[in-house]
Amino acid sequence: MSGLFAEIRAACAEVVARARFVRLDEQALEGLAHALVSEQAAPPSWDATTHHRGPPASTLAYVITLDAINFGSGWFPRLRKRAGRSGYYAIAMGLKDRFDREGAWGAAELAELRAEQVARVLDQEPGDAELAELMELFARALNELGLHLLAHHGGRFEGLIEEAGGSAERLVVSLARMPLYRDVSRYETPAEAGAELRVPFYKRAQITAADLALAFEGRGAGRFRDLDQLTAFADNLVPHVLRMAGALRYALELEQRIEAGELLAAGSAEEVEIRAAGLHAVERLVEASRRAGRPTTARELDAVLWQRGQRPEIKAHPRHRTRCPWY
Repeated sequence: MSGLFAEIRAACAEVVARARFVRLDEQALEGLAHALVSEQAAPPSWDATTHHRGPPASTLAYVITLDAINFGSGWFPRLRKRAGRSGYYAIAMGLKDRFDREGAWGAAELAELRAEQVARVLDQEPGDAELAELMELFARALNELGLHLLAHHGGRFEGLIEEAGGSAERLVVSLARMPLYRDVSRYETPAEAGAELRVPFYKRAQITAADLALAFEGRGAGRFRDLDQLTAFADNLVPHVLRMAGALRYALELEQRIEAGELLAAGSAEEVEIRAAGLHAVERLVEASRRAGRPTTARELDAVLWQRGQRPEIKAHPRHRTRCPWY
């Protein structure tokens, strides 16, 4: 494997090799791999009860628009949610209702959206000062998307797919032309460990390709020949699931900060190590699954681990929170 996805994997492996706050537990990782091999998890699908599904043009616009604002987990404890649903679903379902009721925003409309409009669509409290910061970021992300479509694709969502030409990697590169998709960290290490590392994750850009594949069942706008090269989607849930399984071990001070609900700074060594270790651990699980005779991909395992993360016993423990536009 070569190219951007190989670069992501290599950078994350190097972070794990240098890490000071997070490490992989080899024995627990192996045990988890065996458990996942025997686990009969349902394959992910595009749930039309929580996500918009309409004509191809509308579905495409929904997926691209949703993933433009598919972040904000650091604010999710403050987000007004729907009964029994997570913060992600507050966004996905609020947007679904808008698309079902009024259709997609055009590129020019996206470019002009304001935070108050986004808050209304997502049914969020207008008076929450902290949440207002997230709504401003959402509006900025949607503005960037609209301007990008106008400048490079004639205002057409289809232009993104045409430019990608069936390549998930090319779609990621295209999306990363927008500032709020440039999910790349700088990992500072002690001088004796070597030079500062550039660590690309591109979580939202990658998950856009995966979501398109789900929504279109691998056809049309969801057909990508390199889909199986996607990495895990580096966020704060999969590492948390791995930590709860004992496959990731955090330094005691870091663990205490997370348990206390302290926000971790985006791009801090601790935050980068958690994301990189989660991604690298999934790579190790992919290898172990293949050795056990059940070939899988990072994308598929990410979905299994994400579903595990919905379990009450996993949700009962705090995960790390970071306020950023990446996840």
